[in-house]
Amino acid sequence: MSKMKTRFSFVLATLLSLTLVLSACGGSKESAGGGSGTDGDKPVELIWYTIGTPQKDVDKVMTEVSKYTKEKINATIKMKMIDWGDYSQKMQVNVASGEPMDIIFTSSGGFDYVQNARKGAFYKLDDLLDKYGQDLKKTIDPAFLSGSKVDAHNYGIPANKELPQQEVWRFNKNLLDKYKLDTSNIRSLDSLEPLLKTIKEKETGVTAFAMDKNYVPYVPYDYIIQNLPMAVKLDTTDYKIVNILETPEMKEALTTMHKYYKAGYVSPEAATTGSTNDLMTSGNWFLDRAQTQPLADNQWSASYGYPVVSTPASDAIITNTSVQGSIMAISANSEHPEKAMEFLNLLNTDQKLRNMVDSGLEGTHYKKVDDKHIENLPESKNYDMPSYSLGNNMLLYLNPNDPDNKWDEFKKFNSAGTNSPILSFNFDGTKVSSELAAVQNVKEQFWAALMTGTLDPETNLPKAIEKFNQAGLDKVIAEAQKQLDAWRAGGGK
Repeated sequence: MSKMKTRFSFVLATLLSLTLVLSACGGSKESAGGGSGTDGDKPVELIWYTIGTPQKDVDKVMTEVSKYTKEKINATIKMKMIDWGDYSQKMQVNVASGEPMDIIFTSSGGFDYVQNARKGAFYKLDDLLDKYGQDLKKTIDPAFLSGSKVDAHNYGIPANKELPQQEVWRFNKNLLDKYKLDTSNIRSLDSLEPLLKTIKEKETGVTAFAMDKNYVPYVPYDYIIQNLPMAVKLDTTDYKIVNILETPEMKEALTTMHKYYKAGYVSPEAATTGSTNDLMTSGNWFLDRAQTQPLADNQWSASYGYPVVSTPASDAIITNTSVQGSIMAISANSEHPEKAMEFLNLLNTDQKLRNMVDSGLEGTHYKKVDDKHIENLPESKNYDMPSYSLGNNMLLYLNPNDPDNKWDEFKKFNSAGTNSPILSFNFDGTKVSSELAAVQNVKEQFWAALMTGTLDPETNLPKAIEKFNQAGLDKVIAEAQKQLDAWRAGGGK
């Protein structure tokens, strides 16, 4: 069941670091009208760039997809996949060089959606949505379309999936059961200590607290830019942007992390480790933190081949990062924007097409168990796609262990999320681009080592704060505060 591990929006967050696109803003194209008949009778080929490890059977599946889309909208599909770590950089080159593209995967953390929309990389979709996306607009949770607007315009179609971000502590249940450990009072970082101590003392060869270089202790703030040290407290009344490293919550968390690091609960290589996949495959871990979604424990357990359970580490908060976690944009240079929108409309509303793109070919990559459930076949290893990045998840067939009401549970989860105070505020870094670049460089020096507990915050936190200030973080925060105040004065739009 290898596919299951890819059905989460947080996969991206754990595999990509933020790439800032800081070029000056450019113009974006508007819809020019046209429509299905503009290309005559000849089928249009749409070129679709998306994220993920390139799969052996992509062309084989797209041949069948194209037969279907040719019948439906007179268009064929050419999918080009770019691996996780290379995606942002290669897409910047593609956009700059004018590479032919129609549909582009983008997100808050991969080929930055907001910055590239402002830079003019994406087509402005307002008119196209009204003309060719009417079915899509009825299907997708309206919070995704409104929350992904940039300067009051839509530049992409978000995937219909889990809306809030909620952090959980995940546990290898085999080890919980072996030592009869109780997770009922687990919530804060400090509350983990007795469990971690037990595992460290009793299990050799097991990483008690698994993490990679992207780990950041949870504190109740929403970041202005993902993983740069400026944020607003979730229960703010004054909407003040602060340096997260100067907050008592983060200092306390980093002190605890360093204590855990010294105790040997954290891998010595955590600050330089790109992924914990090897630990998950082997089962040689006890605890980590992840973003959840309804029935996530089922998914994780089926994916890893042993039971995984979780307990909340945060509230469920709707943030820009969660709303913008998976978006398909139309390239500003697309020769067929109307046809691209017709395809996105179909992809997000047509169950047959959505499942073919996601799971491959029935009888080759999967078999149907019943009307709603499918089971992967051995050939699925040649077409193991990151589902979250490919459109409306709520059209997907269910895995064998999923209950029939899975997507109803998603809708409940989405409606129960709490809005971040800065939801839909998008900072424009153009005026402080050099300072932001300098801040990013300082982050590369200190961030991972501090967050994983590798460095002692007592001596290194003041040094990091000083370096960030020398790089111009105070100037960036001042510019962000000015924009946030203006955004609030305008009614948060």
